[in-house]
Amino acid sequence: MVSGTSTTEDVVQVEARRLWNATTKDSHNFLPKVLPEVFTSVTLLQGDGGVGTVKHIIFTPGKRDYSFIMERVDELDEQNFVYKYSVIEGGPLGNKLSSACFVVKLVPRKEGGCVASWTCNYETLPGVQPDEGKMKELKEDSLVMLRKVEKYLLSNPNLYC
Repeated sequence: MVSGTSTTEDVVQVEARRLWNATTKDSHNFLPKVLPEVFTSVTLLQGDGGVGTVKHIIFTPGKRDYSFIMERVDELDEQNFVYKYSVIEGGPLGNKLSSACFVVKLVPRKEGGCVASWTCNYETLPGVQPDEGKMKELKEDSLVMLRKVEKYLLSNPNLYC
């Protein structure tokens, strides 16, 4: 079993509050609408989006090795724009990983926009080594998605204010 951490970070030209409202508070509506090539649906199975909420995320067929994940909201700090969640089923769990927890942080910038970071803490199953190529691909994919989200919000300035 190997424990590891992977972080992706980038500057976004959208204010932290708008990005938070779209991608965290309204992710179940926003993500399939803006990224239909990635997300088929995001369904709240339990809860209303707050701590303890369980989300079922179905991915479109494509580059992923899996078709869905279920995640649980572990922390939601609206003051500091910190969102923590754990994958509880699907995805690489049981296949390559024994656990995967994520922290998303949005830090407002004085110049406008924010710094968005996404950190994954994981443990592999016994005998499985982290796949650095796959990690690099996931980071690149997450940045591509972030750019599409940014572009959508910049083109629709009255949404999620």
